[in-house]
Amino acid sequence: MPTSLAHRIQSRTRTCLPLLSEGAQHGLGHGLEMGRVHEACGPARHRLALWLVAQTTGPVIWIVPDWSTEHLNPCGMMPFIDPTRLIMVHAKQTDDMLWSMEEVLRAGIAPLAVADMPGLPGLTPVRRMHLAAENGGIGKGITPLGLLLTPGMGGAQGVESRWHVAPDHRGSQGRWRLTRLRARAAPEQTWEINHHSGHALPRISGSIKAA
Repeated sequence: MPTSLAHRIQSRTRTCLPLLSEGAQHGLGHGLEMGRVHEACGPARHRLALWLVAQTTGPVIWIVPDWSTEHLNPCGMMPFIDPTRLIMVHAKQTDDMLWSMEEVLRAGIAPLAVADMPGLPGLTPVRRMHLAAENGGIGKGITPLGLLLTPGMGGAQGVESRWHVAPDHRGSQGRWRLTRLRARAAPEQTWEINHHSGHALPRISGSIKAA
């Protein structure tokens, strides 16, 4: 087996970023694979991104369209992370967002790069991001993860996994439903997520069986 291929396989089997603590106990596996690009959709997709940020150290690159009227609220982030960790990149065009994401992943300067997309990227840009992420950690000690935030139910082609997050308004506040819509080696599944007082990150209360 070629050395480069062996290195890639070993890296892919070892390096994951937990989606939530104790996720492996509830069927979430070890988390999102580093060196790959994943997708989050749904009305609470930004919250999922912050859950991931909270489990990293160092700077995180967050790319947004310059024309967007929605902005992250630093006060809302403080229970999860120090807002100063986020380096905001304002792109003037969608193509600039895709280019910025690719370059950040290739540089390997941050463990996580988030792109808040106004629509779905094409297959070719996603493939380029995968290659950039795979090579981004070589010689730098950081294997980056790319996260695309997409509107609606998502549907970006070629992503490693796709997750939908929405608030669950039944009962008390601080409840969400997390659904794995797509993964290469795992079926679609939904989990209940609950906020617990005194904990920065919510916890998984259990999975929901399909009807």
